[in-house]
Amino acid sequence: MEFSSKLLGHAVEEFAKLPGVGKKTALRLVLHLLKQPDGDVFRFTESLDRLKKEIKYCKNCFNISDVHTCEICVSHKRDQGIICVVEDTRDVMAIEGTQQFNGTYHVLGGLISPMEGVGPSDLKIDALVERVRAQEIKEVILALSATMEGDTTIFYLYRKLKEFDIQISTIARGIAFGGELEYVDEITLGRSIMTRVPYERNVG
Repeated sequence: MEFSSKLLGHAVEEFAKLPGVGKKTALRLVLHLLKQPDGDVFRFTESLDRLKKEIKYCKNCFNISDVHTCEICVSHKRDQGIICVVEDTRDVMAIEGTQQFNGTYHVLGGLISPMEGVGPSDLKIDALVERVRAQEIKEVILALSATMEGDTTIFYLYRKLKEFDIQISTIARGIAFGGELEYVDEITLGRSIMTRVPYERNVG
């Protein structure tokens, strides 16, 4: 794709780095921004700059937050004895959207994937084990995607957590194999959380 301006071309290249954004879509976005008032463009770029500089990760659950300990982890309205383990922040948002879960979360930051060079030490697994050891936890729900990587991670977590006197559950598999939580409709996901089952039933 040829551009009449190097500045335009560089901007398109940067937008095209975003997930799901091709060169044509990137060009439409850049041209749209060029047509907007200076104030709107400034607020847009300032929000991105502040996001990158000021965003924090909760020191307890590792969810994205504006403060060092997120609102969910400090809320007295939440059942602090239940931890829902998820892959990333998108899954927290998906589960919160169901309004069917009132516990806390633990964001792993990915899934175990030897093919991609991601091992247990690359994830927040040790921090999860320490939470279970240090806090009064009664149940850990393993709400990971129904993929090979998700199942591998669930099995590894089960082996790390089974020594503790807690319930280890997985969400009900109303979600198709290969499905990712963020793409599951809220009714199905909410039902999967509410009808979770003990993981021991799945261990041969």
